[in-house]
This record gives sequence, structure tokens and C-alpha cells, in this order.
Amino acid sequence: QVQLVESGGGLVEAGGALRLSCTASGSIFSRNVMGWYRQGPGNQRERVASSFSRGPATYADSVEGRFAISRDNAGNTVYLQMNSLRPEDTAVYYCNYRSFVDTTDVWGQGTQVTVSS
Repeated sequence: QVQLVESGGGLVEAGGALRLSCTASGSIFSRNVMGWYRQGPGNQRERVASSFSRGPATYADSVEGRFAISRDNAGNTVYLQMNSLRPEDTAVYYCNYRSFVDTTDVWGQGTQVTVSS
């Protein structure tokens, strides 16, 4: 089993910054992808950014150049640095871990990010 613990959400004014973190524990395989998704009011959940154990990170067009995803050296914690935040970034942000070795696909509990105008 894999568990994810998220932190770092909150309320910020437009133009501000926040950093989210997500730590995975349990039966973690080295070949995986960890990413952030978000779901705003009345919207479907959408991918924000992905960090692969091998290969470059990828981003949604809406956050490219403003958000940056990274991992710690152990590879079990992923961060999402969010800069130049906009009101439309308001959403619940979810961390996801997906293994490339088995079928493990786990979600975090979600953390609220609210950007005021």
C-alpha cells in the first residue's frame, strides 16, 4: 500500500505564491510518476503537473511558466511551487502517485488553494 500526505494549501492574493508538498510512504517503486491535479468549483478534475522518476516534468498549458514541480533526493516527496497565482487557480489540489511496476494508483486527500482577486 502507498499513502500520500499533502500540505501547503491556503489563501493567497492574486499574484502571490504558495508551495504544496506531498509525501508518499509505503510500498513505493522507483519507477513511478507523481503529480498534481486540481478540481475547481463546478469543474472536472484536471492535471496540473507531473514528475516522472525518469524524464522531464510536464505541465498543463494553463500553468506553464508559473508553476514548477520538483522532487526531493529520495524521490518520495513532490513539491508544487505555484507563482503568479490567479483567481482561476482556486481549486482543491490533489496529489497522485502511480506506479509503472504494478497497478498502484493512489490519491491524496486534497488541499484547498484559494486565490483572492
